[in-house]
Amino acid sequence: MTHPRLSLALEQAPLPETGTILVLGALADTDLSDLPRDRLELVQGFAPDHAGLSARGYTVSPAPQSKGYAAAVLFLPRAKQEARNALARLCALVEEGGMILVDGAKNDGVDSVLKSLKPLVSPSSAIAKAHGKVFRFAARRDVLDEWVVQAQTPTEGFVTTPGVFSADKVDAGSALLAQALPGRLPARMADLGAGWGWLSAQILAREGVETLDLVEADFAALDCAKQNITDPRASFHWEDVTGFEPAARYSGIVMNPPFHVGHAGDPNLGQAFIRKAASILSLSGKLWMVANRHLPYEDTLRQVFHHVEEIGGNTQFKLFFAEKPLSKSQAAKAAPTQTKRGR
Repeated sequence: MTHPRLSLALEQAPLPETGTILVLGALADTDLSDLPRDRLELVQGFAPDHAGLSARGYTVSPAPQSKGYAAAVLFLPRAKQEARNALARLCALVEEGGMILVDGAKNDGVDSVLKSLKPLVSPSSAIAKAHGKVFRFAARRDVLDEWVVQAQTPTEGFVTTPGVFSADKVDAGSALLAQALPGRLPARMADLGAGWGWLSAQILAREGVETLDLVEADFAALDCAKQNITDPRASFHWEDVTGFEPAARYSGIVMNPPFHVGHAGDPNLGQAFIRKAASILSLSGKLWMVANRHLPYEDTLRQVFHHVEEIGGNTQFKLFFAEKPLSKSQAAKAAPTQTKRGR
């Protein structure tokens, strides 16, 4: 099976016969069969997709490894400024005049991107198919430099980059959870789905914390967290939370789990975070978490913890405290559901 739009675009304008092809934004299951596998360098910073592409035998890294690429393919990200940054980056990375192919779904904003590019790089006519479009243009140095936003300051003392979750402000759920944390926390802590580190900073401000592991699947978000958190008690882990295995169990976990896979809401993802938290806590460990009020997490919490209580919230969010995870044999009786991986 070929990609519904990419194959048509390559029939119209083939890739150069030599040189490395840079591919940005391919997902674990993206069909790349129309591209020359042995000449591809894939860039994917989301840990589950990175792992999936690696398992398929592709060369993949979280960031470009060189310059002077013969051509590039961009699978358009949904965030507008992230897309603009990616396009400007490609103009700098691809050799002058090299082909840049852009593929995107309509609900990812491909029409808006194409319209914005027209006066700047004279893109080709777009091929429309399967609820999306693909088009190409020639790389030109500096032509998109004014599009670039390298960093944002969502709150004093913190930096983010376009495309990471809640890049422009502190997430309201995380802020609510921070207010509910006790003044003293257990010694060995983890922040699951740590993002760019604001909630982790609030954890480190509490008494009693000796170590904190920040676990985050988004490479760009974790890179921001490394800039934002300089406390020597903090360690950083670029991993899919649902597959993460720490060196030792934690005495406390704080988390604001994601609940989207791509565009679709998926409560299974948050439930997977809950089960993972229970499995990596000590038998006396404690969990603090926030969730959107409509998400059905109570049953999952009760299946894997001896004690669960709602400790606050508002019309949008609910806060939970849980402690004393069930043993493996007790949790096994709960028959966990199959979950999707990803943020």
